[in-house]
Parts: sequence; structure tokens; C-alpha cells
Amino acid sequence: MLLKQFLTAATAPLSRRRPTLAAMRLSLEMASLGQFMPWGVHLECFQLEGMAAEWVRPAPADPRRVLLYLHGGGYVLGSLNTHRSLVGALAQRCGMYALAIDYRKAPEHPFPAALDDALLAYRWLLRQGYRPHDIIVAGDSAGGGLTLALLLALRDGAGPLPAAAIGLSPWTDLVLPTATIRRVAHEELQFLEALAIRGWGGQYAGSAPLTEPLVSPVRAALHDLPPLLLQTSDAEVLYDDVLTFAAKARLAGVPVTLQTFAGLVHWWHLFWRVVPEARTALDQVAAFTQGIWAAQEAAARVVRAARASAKPAKTDLRPRARL
Repeated sequence: MLLKQFLTAATAPLSRRRPTLAAMRLSLEMASLGQFMPWGVHLECFQLEGMAAEWVRPAPADPRRVLLYLHGGGYVLGSLNTHRSLVGALAQRCGMYALAIDYRKAPEHPFPAALDDALLAYRWLLRQGYRPHDIIVAGDSAGGGLTLALLLALRDGAGPLPAAAIGLSPWTDLVLPTATIRRVAHEELQFLEALAIRGWGGQYAGSAPLTEPLVSPVRAALHDLPPLLLQTSDAEVLYDDVLTFAAKARLAGVPVTLQTFAGLVHWWHLFWRVVPEARTALDQVAAFTQGIWAAQEAAARVVRAARASAKPAKTDLRPRARL
């Protein structure tokens, strides 16, 4: 795959001189300049209670439903700029509005800053009149892990849960077990990625242990969560952790749709314009969301039918004429 070959070649200078976090942030922002929103998708930038945010509105789309998107980047990188094209493509395929937020990053703002910002955005949507069952939360990589942590925080706080959640290669275990390091040691690209995210995990966790369930959702009790869609590739560092999370969630009774792709690098969704498998993955996300809405509508029809059949028959109390 050309994308994998290109990224592998790029690891040579990284192995010789590890760039600073500031340099990596700048490089990622510069790379995002070449990304464009899909045609027919409108953008509105605003401040959500002091946090930079964007409304992404495809035309046409159902304004009653919204996708809350949490971008990836190891909790230390990424922004609205780096993921704008992906969010636009996803919103357009799903036929719904999307709200993307620029949550605070580590190491300047360690845990629970990002989670607090995600909670802030979700509760803001509720105050705007969106019903929980009309909201789907999604994210990639660290944003996928943050999505799952948001569900856990809402559940444990007795808050209303969204209709569903989507994790695109979600980062579910910041411990990054040694077994994973051994598995990817033979591939330079994966090995450097594993070492990088291991360091970023510690920066995000701050004073909290890496095993804290809201930091590493795979270590939480996973009962009473809404339907989940998880996508992963067998060629990325986080593959084993995603499989572990999916199996544990299923054992806890959570409806989990796990979709596995072959040979794709981490963050392949970002390259949806040039990678056919990325477009396929986004189409499958759209099909999942349509399935959620269809299930809701079917359940509503059953409830309406049950209520109608439970109503007592009307009795005609008018006096009858004597024969």
C-alpha cells in the first residue's frame, strides 16, 4: 500500500532525531492546510463556553440529530483543522449535523481536562434542545478512547446516555502492554508509533494512574452502555486493545459491532480522499447510524401499537329507542 510505504519512509528521520511536541503540532497543522471540506458541507466556527468549536452542516441533513465528534492525536496533538475534512465527510455520509470541539491537550492540560470538555459539549447539546437519543458520539484514536470515557462518566454520573457511540481505532488502554510492543517491534513504523503513544499516555494521565478506567476505558466495568461501532486494522498498534475492549463489552451485554480491516495504518480514516478502504469505513459508519435510527423508529411503532391496543373500547351510553 502506497500510504504505508510513504509513512514508513518518513520514520527514518524520526528515528535519527525525535522532534519536539511543538514541532509535531506545527507539522500536523501545516499538513492540514491541504485538506478541504466536501462539497455542499457548511462550516460555522464559534466559542462553546470558551472552547473553540465548529458546526459542520451538510446540505441536506436532518437538523434534529447530531454527531458529537472528538478528534484524535494521542491527547497531545490534533485540532479542528486536522480533522475538519474527515468530520465533514462523515457528517455528509450520515446525513446529520456534526459538532466538533477543540478539547484541551496534554501535557499542558492533563486528565481530566479533555474529559471535562467532552462532558461540557455533550451537556451543552442537551441544553440546546437535542434529546439524548438523537445524539451519537464519535472519535478516532485518542478521540475514540475519549468517546468511551465520556460514556462511562455519563453512566456513572446517572446522566442520559447518547443513542450510540463510534470508535475509529479507539485508544482504550494507555498502559500499552509489553506484549503489544513485542508484537510490533519488527515494523519500524509501528514500533516508533508505539513508543510515542506510550509517552503521550503518561503525559495525558498526569497524576492519575494509567489504569484509571476513565483514562483507559478497557479497564472499566462496561455494563449499561449504548450500542457501539468499533473499527480497527490488524496492522496498527492498537489492534489487540480494540479486540479486547470489544470482547469485554460484549460479555457485559453491550451491543458491539466490530469491523476489522486488513493492512491499514493507524489514522487511515483521515486519508479518505485517497484510500478506498477509508471511504468504505465511513460508508459503514453511515450504515450503522442509519441502523440506529431505524431501530428507534421500529421501537416507537411498537410502543404506539401497544398503547393503542391498551385503550379501553368506547361504550355508547346514548339511550336506545324502545321497540
